[in-house]
Amino acid sequence: MVLWIGYLQWHFRTHGSVNPPEPVLRDFRNIEHRDALIAYEREELVTDEAGRPVTRWDGVTYKPSPITGEPIPDETAQTVQVRYVNPKKAEWPQADYIVGNPPFIGCKRMRAALGDGYVDAVRGTWPEVPESADFVMYWWHIAGERVRAGGAQRFGFITTNSIRQTFNRRVIEAQLSAKNPLSLAFAIPDHPWVDAADGAAVRIAMTVCVGGETEGKLLNVIEQRETDRDDVDVTLQERTGKLFANLNAGVDVAGVKALRANLAISSPGVKLHGSGFIVTADEAQQLGVGQVDGLDKHIRAYRNGRDLADHPRAVYVIDLFSLSADDVRRRFPAVYQRVLERVKPERDHNGRAAYRDNWWIFGEARRDWRSMVAGLSSYIATPVTAKHRIFQALGTDVLPDDALMNMAITDAAVLGVLSSRVHTKWAFATGSTLEDRPRYIKSACFETFPFPDALPEQQARIRDLALQLDAHRKRQQAQHPALTLTGLYNVLEKLRSGETLNAKDKAIHEQGLVSVLRELHDALDAAVFDAYGWSDLAAALVGRPGATTPLPDKPEAQAEAEEELLRRLVELNARRAAEEARGLVRWLRPDYQNPGATAAPQQVEAELGEAEDTETAPAAAPAGKLAWPKNMREQVAAVRAALARQSLTAEAIASQFKRSPKAAVQSVIEALEELGMVQREGEAYRLQG
Repeated sequence: MVLWIGYLQWHFRTHGSVNPPEPVLRDFRNIEHRDALIAYEREELVTDEAGRPVTRWDGVTYKPSPITGEPIPDETAQTVQVRYVNPKKAEWPQADYIVGNPPFIGCKRMRAALGDGYVDAVRGTWPEVPESADFVMYWWHIAGERVRAGGAQRFGFITTNSIRQTFNRRVIEAQLSAKNPLSLAFAIPDHPWVDAADGAAVRIAMTVCVGGETEGKLLNVIEQRETDRDDVDVTLQERTGKLFANLNAGVDVAGVKALRANLAISSPGVKLHGSGFIVTADEAQQLGVGQVDGLDKHIRAYRNGRDLADHPRAVYVIDLFSLSADDVRRRFPAVYQRVLERVKPERDHNGRAAYRDNWWIFGEARRDWRSMVAGLSSYIATPVTAKHRIFQALGTDVLPDDALMNMAITDAAVLGVLSSRVHTKWAFATGSTLEDRPRYIKSACFETFPFPDALPEQQARIRDLALQLDAHRKRQQAQHPALTLTGLYNVLEKLRSGETLNAKDKAIHEQGLVSVLRELHDALDAAVFDAYGWSDLAAALVGRPGATTPLPDKPEAQAEAEEELLRRLVELNARRAAEEARGLVRWLRPDYQNPGATAAPQQVEAELGEAEDTETAPAAAPAGKLAWPKNMREQVAAVRAALARQSLTAEAIASQFKRSPKAAVQSVIEALEELGMVQREGEAYRLQG
């Protein structure tokens, strides 16, 4: 018997065609998808003290502002709030196979699409699924539990390809690493899909799971061609091996650990929650920039992901962080009126009280990021989602948007390593995708990445090349305003693959001096390989295509070298994690991350080495137990490292340290929660961003 979820008939690729019996199809299709997750006694309206139904804005209906003409929430479009009484886990029908495409709703859209009452009931009933996970992952979790318990032989789902994103991947990791584990028997991580009804093109993933430890079959799309039949023809490349939570085979990059050396120095940029904060240069002048005392500090240059990948828009943003509404109205009345008219109407209907009450301040003002960059002249930024993985230096006068991932480091040697194909390959393997574009997730891509232990002369070489690379791109874009980084790197990829340039490509090549760009990247890649001591890989990788954008179809020698590179990086990550457990942390920015330290890493390393060779070596901590740091900044880093892999309670975090400092851990967690760096999930906590 087959339990059919959704409306799409899908064939198991590993067992041939599975056609659900019609009675099963009919029975399960009659179940509303809301009832597939929870059972409950009844639905009832939420009422206020006077017994009147509580309503909220429906989240989708807008009207023109009578002042600006721009769309604002229509407060008359209200939906009643519903409470689900005594919810409990729904019982699924017995089946040998569980198949289908469960309804997909992104985590951030769940409340608008399903209602607060239903979302609260589902999350309260299924606390094992992180609140940050998308709706489809509840089905994935329940099916996985059923198969692991022997209640079904296997399950197979079609989902969107965002199943590989960090917060969704945690659901898969939990099933694959359980005591009686699940295994991925088959996966296609990223496949085109065209909805014939409306022609919408999306990207999907396909997964089939069985109980126990087993290898699986991985199919990757290496070529796709549009047809005149409302579909896409694809060419698939097959690979067999152990499949991991990131829907990949080979090296287990999904199992790497966050390194303390990389913590507390990266953050997404601010999240506005109101487009009315953005102003043009002319509007900034009209509001009083250059005329009203102190306003220059609160109307700042602003960049988002497109600004970096394509053309900077030359826009500014009203940043009123640290000011009260009364302060703004008294000191900057024109700015106050602008935000009152263009931001407050939307924020008044936000479901989060902090956003409603503090409507003149960004939804996520990133207090922690402001602390990180205080006193710096520049930082490193990369678009979260982009075709090409490119890093560049920005001045701290520029406020980054949350579409940028940012590292509070001025050292160009770090910029050089991040810009190398060593790191971009790591980012492609550990990150996720949006549609067909790679996404850079700091907890997965940056905080786990083991930087080389480079000699001073190697660092100087990398630093010099990184500065040349950054200056070259900025100079050519300044001389040719229509030149985009995406265009530059598209042409660079064509040069590396030997593809003939068309007229447009040739114009970009000449304006961007792309051959010079290519030479700088090749030299930088070779220098970074040398810093790791892996120059043997340089011959197979330096100068090859696919350095800044994923290359699905590549020569076998290049694929083998990339696999070896990942294997070495995973091993280096494990060694660094072990070093950190012994007290050796190779801080990227020690003056900020560990200001109380008195010994350099080389000195600590030498002392540890000497201690290990003598009978008077310090007593080792119990296996897996660390000393609770004395320094507050190190305590923060330690808690974030503990939360890097999974959500944990304060007690579980404290148990990882000697003498279980629960009260101190709880204090750190509360501070991080106040800063928006962690989020509560029932009794547990998880990292944000």
